Amino acid sequence: MKNNAISISKITNTSAAKAHFFAIGLNYKKADAEIRGHFSISENTQKAILSSAASNNIQSLSLISTCNRTELYGFAENASQLIKLLCEHTHGTVEEFEKVAYIYQGKDAVSHLFKVGTGLDSQILGDFEIISQLRNGLRRSKKAGLLNAYMERLGNAVIQASKRIKNETEISTGATSVSFAAVQYIMARVPYVNEKNILLFGIGKIGRNTCENLIKHTKNEHITLINRTKVKAEEIAGKFNLVVKDYANIQSEIATTDVLIVATGAQQPTITKELLYLKKPLLILDLSIPKNVSECVKDNEHVTLIHLDELSKVTDATLEHRQSQIPLAKNIISEVATEFNLWAKNRSFAPTIKALKSKLSEIKIGEIDNQRRKISGFNEDQAEIISNRIIQKITTQFANHLKGANGNTQESIDLINKVFQLNDEVNG
Repeated sequence: MKNNAISISKITNTSAAKAHFFAIGLNYKKADAEIRGHFSISENTQKAILSSAASNNIQSLSLISTCNRTELYGFAENASQLIKLLCEHTHGTVEEFEKVAYIYQGKDAVSHLFKVGTGLDSQILGDFEIISQLRNGLRRSKKAGLLNAYMERLGNAVIQASKRIKNETEISTGATSVSFAAVQYIMARVPYVNEKNILLFGIGKIGRNTCENLIKHTKNEHITLINRTKVKAEEIAGKFNLVVKDYANIQSEIATTDVLIVATGAQQPTITKELLYLKKPLLILDLSIPKNVSECVKDNEHVTLIHLDELSKVTDATLEHRQSQIPLAKNIISEVATEFNLWAKNRSFAPTIKALKSKLSEIKIGEIDNQRRKISGFNEDQAEIISNRIIQKITTQFANHLKGANGNTQESIDLINKVFQLNDEVNG
C-alpha cells in the first residue's frame, strides 16, 4: 500500500498562512509500548491541549489516545504547530516523535481517519473500540468550541462508515480484541487454567472486558479483583460472583496467584519486583499503556512477563475470516469518503461563488441606475428580473465548472478571483 505520509521536515518548513487539515500521530506499527507511553494523553491532558490550541489560534482540533495510538486531527498553518502542542503536554520530545511519527495532509489525512475509525488500522483487525474514542474526542472539541463544520462533517462520515461496516460486513465477527487475546494466551500456555488462581488488578474498560472473557472462556472460579477504588471492583464482582480484596493486600495476593493481569491506567509502574515474594511460577500480563509493570520484575526467576504488544500478535481463524472482509469494508469507505470529499470540494468554492454573485449584483445595480438615467420610461422592474436570471445562470455555470474541475479547482478559483477581483470579498 502506498504511504502518503508527508515528511516532517517538509511540513515544518511550510510558511503559507492558510490553514490546512492535518493528521499527525504515532501508533503500534513503529512506536513500541514505551514510546507510546511517552505520548499517551489522559482526559485532563486532552482538555489542556484543547485549551492551549484555542489560545494558539488553532481553530479546529480533535484528539484520540488509546493503548495503541495517539493522534491529533486539526487545522493548522503547518503540522509543526500540532506536533509542538502534543510534545508540550506529554512526556515525549519532538526528536522522539520524528523517529516514529506519521503526518498526513488534506485528502490523505481524511483517508487515514477513515481507516482508523473503521478498524482497518487497528492492531487487531476489526477492533472497533477506537470509534468511541473518536466520538468522545469530537464531543470534547465541540464543547471547547474547537470543531469546525469540516471536521464535524468528517467525523460524522467516519462514524457512519463504521456503522455500515459493522452491519454490512463480518469484519468484527468473532471475539478478537486485546482482552480476548490475553485470555487466549493464558488458555494456550497455562495448563488446567480453570484450577489456577487468577488476580486481575485494575477494572477499567480493558480490565472489565478481560474479566468477562476469563469467566466466559476459562470457567475459572478462582478470580480475584483488586482496584485502588474498591467500590468499583465490588460492582464488577457482584455481577460475576467474584472475590474482591483490598489494595493494601496486593502483595500477599500476588504471592498466592498463578496469573496476574495488570490493567491499571497509571503513568508509572504499579507492579515492581519489590512486591514479589514468590515460591512458584507467576505469569504476568501487562495490558496497560504506559507499561504498568516494571521490567525489573523479570529479575525474579519465577516471573514470565508478557506485554499487550506481544498479545496482539495472537491470530486465529477469526482473524483470517476478517481479512477476507477487507475489500467489502474498503468499498463502503470509498462510497462514504467520496460523498464527503464532494461536499468538501463544493464547500471550498462556495465563498467564491457567493462573492461572484455579489460582484455581478453590484455591476447590475450600477448598470440599471445608469440606464434609468439615460432612457426615458425605462422598465426597472423588468430589467431587475432579467439581470437576476442572467446572474443566476452565470454563477451556476461557474459552479458546475468548479465541480468538474478534477484537481484544478483551486486554479480555477484563483482565476475567477483574479478576473473579477474577488479576493477581498472571499477573504472577508
